[in-house]
Amino acid sequence: MNTTQLECFVEVANYLNFSKAAQQLRISQPAVSHQINTLEDELGVKLFHRTSKSVRLTQEGYLFTRYAGEILKLSDISKARVTELQRAAGKRLVIGCRNVPEMRLLKTALRKLRTEQPEALPVLRLIPFDSMENLLADGDIHLLFSFGNPGIPKTRYRELTRCPVVCVCNSEFPLAQRKSLTVEDLQQVGRIAACRPPICPPALFTAQSRVVAGRDTGQILFCDNQEVLNVLVETGYAFAVAAAFPNQQTPELRYIPLPEFEPLSFGAVYRNTGKNPMLTQFLDLLEESLQSTLTTGQKENQT
Repeated sequence: MNTTQLECFVEVANYLNFSKAAQQLRISQPAVSHQINTLEDELGVKLFHRTSKSVRLTQEGYLFTRYAGEILKLSDISKARVTELQRAAGKRLVIGCRNVPEMRLLKTALRKLRTEQPEALPVLRLIPFDSMENLLADGDIHLLFSFGNPGIPKTRYRELTRCPVVCVCNSEFPLAQRKSLTVEDLQQVGRIAACRPPICPPALFTAQSRVVAGRDTGQILFCDNQEVLNVLVETGYAFAVAAAFPNQQTPELRYIPLPEFEPLSFGAVYRNTGKNPMLTQFLDLLEESLQSTLTTGQKENQT
């Protein structure tokens, strides 16, 4: 069954005349007759009593008028919604985030984007690691965040800021009052909460592995995601090796620098499919907000 059959049926039912129905539909009368015949064959009933002088609905035809009209109405609504969605596609900015801290980084830039581009429609998606890169490659999202360039084909990487590697712990951690720490310091104290790649970015996993090395398995709390790791650290069960996002520190925790490791490049990965002014503007706003936050944090630390 298709909409052409239904449209022909509705017009013939309205006019009870194949010629007038054909004129209304702007197709030939034989074409209308063909559509009605195929519809009747599919339904297995006669919808019209036809003679050389008159056309009238059968009992089944009367019943079917209701359903045909509803189906056509739903079809029109669906077409209108899809068309509306296509028109709005150029205004949507779909951003993939792997965890809540990444999503929080967007707030300042999104506020500015709403002011500068009121028509913009940001779509935020919290997506598991394993599917994120495929969604970017397929065009289902416009950008994702990454520590360094992951090398996804047909994409570009833009560094937005650099995140120092730190030990995250609560105030009860034995070394919580230290100004800085070494790998050797961390190898000799407490439990460590750790995530597997790619939940732990490769660049950070190198640092985490050095601290984990040689440690008894009972001193390692393996976590399925970043949120689990955060809870274990906040409640004092473990410390963690992490990248310090700008302005994302929890007041109750300590973020102690690990100077042995260079700050990690953190940026956005986006499809290289030509110009997208809205995406470019958003990346500018995002970099500006992160750099501003980083500068403010540095001044506060110096104070």
